[in-house]
Amino acid sequence: MRVLTKAVVGAVTAAGIALGGLAAAGPAAAAPAPVQQSAQSEVGALAVVNLGLSKTQAMRWQCWLRDLGYKPGTIDGRLGSNSWEAAQTFFTHLRFYSGRIDGIVGPGTVAGLQRFLNSRGYGYNLAVDGVAGQRTQAAFADYADRHYC
Repeated sequence: MRVLTKAVVGAVTAAGIALGGLAAAGPAAAAPAPVQQSAQSEVGALAVVNLGLSKTQAMRWQCWLRDLGYKPGTIDGRLGSNSWEAAQTFFTHLRFYSGRIDGIVGPGTVAGLQRFLNSRGYGYNLAVDGVAGQRTQAAFADYADRHYC
């Protein structure tokens, strides 16, 4: 009986310490939150792909997509997944893109952008290779500069 009592008391004591430790650790557990927020912000920043556009140019592109009836999300000059989903949908309607509408800027999205820019009549003459090199970025910036919202 004594062994059983010691075991029960030991288990209850351990549970009490654990519970007390958890209660006391409440504020301490909150301390890592800024680290998590920082990591989330960094991931969010990595998800923004402006392809060389300035914030103003990116806002023009977002406004332009919005004014055409696509939904780029918040007009904030940060081309995130909502902006690129809108662009992919737009490129799909023009038959310049046939990939998945996922908001990810991969070679298919860049090739769609290159086809679109080439179709505008500004003499960009970009290679449709899916690579967002200097010429593609310069043409995208030039196109954005031509459109105001």
